Amino acid sequence: MATMSWAGLDVHARSTEAAALDVASGELTRRRFGGGAEPVVAWLAELPQPVSACYEAGPTGYGLYRAAREAGIAMQVIAPSKTPRAAGARLKSDRKDAELLVRLLMAGALTQVTVPSPEAEAARDLARARDQLRGDLMRARHRVSKLLLRHGRVYEGSTWTEVHRRWLAGQRFELAATELASHDGLAAIEGLLARREALDRRLSRLALEEPFWPTVARLRCFRGIDTLSALALHLEVHDWRRFERAPQLAAWLGLTPSLAQSGQTSTQGAITKTGSTYARRLLVEAAKHYARPPRRGAALARRQEGQPDHVLQTAWRAQHRLFRLQTRLRRRGKPANVATVAAARELACFLWSVATAD
Repeated sequence: MATMSWAGLDVHARSTEAAALDVASGELTRRRFGGGAEPVVAWLAELPQPVSACYEAGPTGYGLYRAAREAGIAMQVIAPSKTPRAAGARLKSDRKDAELLVRLLMAGALTQVTVPSPEAEAARDLARARDQLRGDLMRARHRVSKLLLRHGRVYEGSTWTEVHRRWLAGQRFELAATELASHDGLAAIEGLLARREALDRRLSRLALEEPFWPTVARLRCFRGIDTLSALALHLEVHDWRRFERAPQLAAWLGLTPSLAQSGQTSTQGAITKTGSTYARRLLVEAAKHYARPPRRGAALARRQEGQPDHVLQTAWRAQHRLFRLQTRLRRRGKPANVATVAAARELACFLWSVATAD
């Protein structure tokens, strides 16, 4: 059945600006709503049916999408980074944004994002919370280190080991305020470590559950990717099969070079850095392991137990290929980070191949 109404929604936490075009009459209707999905969905249901509607992905999440779908409305969530914008446009408002979405939706010029199930979204939120805690812990450690450095306290040895933590706890200062600041910083670190351990236990259990485990089990067969990293990558990508080819995944992750063309000249620049920052960082961190010669350590061997031969063979080929790639680039004088990112791009392709294999 042909679409009779096209609707674009500019969604914010406390308001939604809506625009809808009636195909039969050509009339453009505009409405403004407060927060919440219910009044928006009710308005969409009153338009000439069937309705095709969309809004850009953002911090408000997917509640409106799910409510509209439940009401039988064809709703799309759009990737804002890929929404075409008029060059030189100086006038911007929520109403104009909603109207622009209507026109682009009718023209088929928008790119949808894949909406995860509520369960997958909840698991992804938990994995991202763990990543945010990692940043909090790093900042807390920096604060304590800087405090000690200002007072001439420098630890000789590996930092943040159990021995180092005992050394920190034994530091004493002449002024009570400094002593309190030191104790407060150390207490914050201990609290964050306890929270991280609790999250790690919960995520490790979650990784073993359906529908996550089959893909997680394959991803963690690769060097540099443990259970938690495999789970986080899987939750960020969500549906590996939506990418028809491996390079499409690498492009979605923002690991492909940007390209500037003018006439007959084409110049490659830095990577695009689109898509999930978290997934991209996990891959870059994993790629650093491939700067060393291929090997199958005890921990990796345990993770690979019981997995199909084709997965293990692919993981072993990845070790050889990515090691050769980084070695070749370093010999050509490329910076270490360039070699690592190149390896991360190819690692993403290897992961796609095992995640989508039958």
